[in-house]
Amino acid sequence: MQSLKYLYRIGQGPSSSHTMGPIAAAERFLKVAPEADFIKVILYGSLAKTGKGHMTDLAIMQVLGEDKCEIAFDYDSPTNVHPNTLDFIAYRGGEEIERKRYFSIGGGEVLAEGEEKREHPDVYPLKSFTEIAKYCEEKDIRIWQYVEECEGKEIWNYLAEVWQVMLGAVARGVAAEGVLHGGLGTQRKAKVLRRQGHVDESEETKMNRLICAYAFAVSEENASGGIIATAPTCGACGVMPAVLKYLQHKRKFSDEKILQALATGGIIGNLIKTNASISGAECGCQAEIGTACAMAAAAAAELYGLNLDEIEYAAEMSIEHHLGLTCDPVCGLVQIPCIERNAIAAMRALNAVNLANFLADSRKISFDTIVETMYETGKDLKVMYRETAEGGLAKKYKG
Repeated sequence: MQSLKYLYRIGQGPSSSHTMGPIAAAERFLKVAPEADFIKVILYGSLAKTGKGHMTDLAIMQVLGEDKCEIAFDYDSPTNVHPNTLDFIAYRGGEEIERKRYFSIGGGEVLAEGEEKREHPDVYPLKSFTEIAKYCEEKDIRIWQYVEECEGKEIWNYLAEVWQVMLGAVARGVAAEGVLHGGLGTQRKAKVLRRQGHVDESEETKMNRLICAYAFAVSEENASGGIIATAPTCGACGVMPAVLKYLQHKRKFSDEKILQALATGGIIGNLIKTNASISGAECGCQAEIGTACAMAAAAAAELYGLNLDEIEYAAEMSIEHHLGLTCDPVCGLVQIPCIERNAIAAMRALNAVNLANFLADSRKISFDTIVETMYETGKDLKVMYRETAEGGLAKKYKG
């Protein structure tokens, strides 16, 4: 598996597949054709169908220059390799000089046509939770210690940067007001959730309100094209920071403990990314929100000092109960139902930890099994339910 640096990516929202990935592809193509005086970009599949709502065209133009490129949307051509496909065609003096196809595979990762899926070197020799758990048990270490062993101590500096980006997104989000870009008229709600409690609010209600406020804050920042950290994607970036921010606030966990939790959750995300998919366009929202929930559950379980079985069970339940979740963004925007889903998944992550603490000794399904199941389920979903905005709420909403 690759470094966690390729899972937790810092960049511009609202979509790791639709903005961060195309930005990376545009930057790569400029290096391939530096002498070009004009570039045509053709978006296919999900990139075409939800590109406007995800600001894909604007993101690419930021890199190439608005007056030096043309963005075309091809809604009909098949995308047999990956649903997030885009072509770059370079011209000089009106003559074509270079052509390249890229695939935005999720989490900001991009592959050129013909490249192997893992373009970055593997730093983790073990590729299943079963193998990692066995190794950690034999050496009597925690998962975060396995991360340090594989990545080196420098990983903590990177995770510290990720954590600061997450906190920054929360802080900006809970302070912001107004309507999100895109035409839906979606009102920012994080500030209201953060400040407005019920007169007789119970501790449980307050907990859920604050977790939701933090999840809304980051998700609204993402929807506005702000800087966030993928966890594992832009569309699901609110879950992990919401859970960790709340637990640090409530339980006074140190930043060191938070980074260890990020490392533990990162292994869960990396396993899903390696053995299945974290792309909504490939496997539906179960691959994004489901993975984010599993990562947050494992991170919270680490903070509470749960054992390997309990960490595994919390992560497994989080995926299991998101199976089949469709990706159906209204108007192609990462707003409805995406923002609410981040909040609900954050609450569900803590519920999974509580259940795991009680029931791990009787569990039947392994984490590796549920990851395989999720991938097969995602492949079975109709294309209209995989980030094309052609089915589900995207089809039915008439606002």
